[in-house]
Amino acid sequence: MNKIALILGGGVGSRMQQDIPKQFLTVNDCPVIIYTMQAFQNHPEIDVIAAVCLEGWENVLKAYARQFNITKLKHIVKGGDNRQSSSRIGLYELEKYYAPGDIVLIQDGNRPLTSAKIISDCIAVTQKYNCACAAIPCADVMMKTEDGVISAEQYPRDKLKVGQTPRGFFLGKVCDVHRRALKAGITDSIGSHTLMMEMGEPVYLYPGAEKNFKITTVEDIEIFKALLNSEKPKYLK
Repeated sequence: MNKIALILGGGVGSRMQQDIPKQFLTVNDCPVIIYTMQAFQNHPEIDVIAAVCLEGWENVLKAYARQFNITKLKHIVKGGDNRQSSSRIGLYELEKYYAPGDIVLIQDGNRPLTSAKIISDCIAVTQKYNCACAAIPCADVMMKTEDGVISAEQYPRDKLKVGQTPRGFFLGKVCDVHRRALKAGITDSIGSHTLMMEMGEPVYLYPGAEKNFKITTVEDIEIFKALLNSEKPKYLK
């Protein structure tokens, strides 16, 4: 059974408001997407890395992969119009080379601090339940609002989880769900795990981590750089 990491790096990063897509911004002379790939490159259970890349940046990604010795990177495909189509394009490409019973871990390209334990847990939960999604408890108060200004109601946070990646699936199963979703007219779902839910399939959660955050803003770059240079205080258990 192959374990394949599918890295989603097809976004333009409009919220970052930079001239370079956020996944290609460098921190300590290394692009964010390479940090993400290194987590899977260094994991002993991952056999193959594939990437969905922003159009026009494919050769840049190949060059970075060579420079940083990402030897498991075997497939690069051009991204689609949104996250659902980019995931579908990547998954359908993998179908050409790998078996339905192989496991694919879908990962945000701009989530560079995914730990080895999270990857291992994703594989284990996928093997047991067919579908796995990293998640962390919701620590803040969730307030409902209709206009973004006024709130008179909160949602119980103990019933909420914050989803992260990687999300694990059997390749044949997730490709089938994408095909069923297209037939049902679903074309802009947030992720393959939400497609699973929309198509009546359960999603099994496993623990993520606060450090496993997605870089979306300039402030996130600052936080990432600080975490790279930080050490856990010895007095903390």
